[in-house]
Amino acid sequence: MHPFRAAIEARDVDAAIALLHEDVVFRSPVVFTPYRGRFAVAQILRAVIEVFEDFHYTREIGAADAPDHALVFRARVGDKELEGADFLHQDATGQITEFTVMIRPLKGVQALAEAMKARLTPPTP
Repeated sequence: MHPFRAAIEARDVDAAIALLHEDVVFRSPVVFTPYRGRFAVAQILRAVIEVFEDFHYTREIGAADAPDHALVFRARVGDKELEGADFLHQDATGQITEFTVMIRPLKGVQALAEAMKARLTPPTP
């Protein structure tokens, strides 16, 4: 089992964040411009673990020693069911340097975008 999967399934966000390279590039299913850096991705992971309900990985693709892995998952955001995949690329030290998330269907992506927007946008004065 990939260490990132183990950390997320244990709901240990700090352990998942520790696996990220300092300059990790995160590609979101809802915004065009990638997020860069461990700090930015940590905020996203902390928010998404609250947003996803009934989250569970259903499949893992990639050899244990391969630099690339796909972690297929199912979850719910409110009443919207979704499925997706985390595509991870790691360097020779095992740190995740690229992290791309793809999700379907569109209604699930829209529900996720709304829920994340509420958590990642600072409140207005």
